[in-house]
Amino acid sequence: MTKITVHFVSSDGEQTLSAEASEGDNLLTVAQIHDQPLEGTCEGQMACSTCHVIVETADFDKLPDASEMEEDMLDLAAGARRTSRLACQITLTAELDGLTVHLPIESHNMQIG
Repeated sequence: MTKITVHFVSSDGEQTLSAEASEGDNLLTVAQIHDQPLEGTCEGQMACSTCHVIVETADFDKLPDASEMEEDMLDLAAGARRTSRLACQITLTAELDGLTVHLPIESHNMQIG
């Protein structure tokens, strides 16, 4: 199984956590395992936008296009930008090794305080 490195940049831009994952892992799950403040209230069912991340521009074009349903949820996300995606919809592939995502300032996981 191919190992993938993902970089999570804190909402203030001052901290970066590098996490190792496996090809096929879901970005939301990886974030939660590494205590990143992405709630994922709907557990990946695209019924919320609590796993909203901002993907580094260089990595954004490596992702498949967002579905219409994901775009609709992103329209509701606070602080959404052109490179915003829902972490629950990103499946890690070898091409995404080194993926960098920024946590929006609005991110706060109510489950961990």
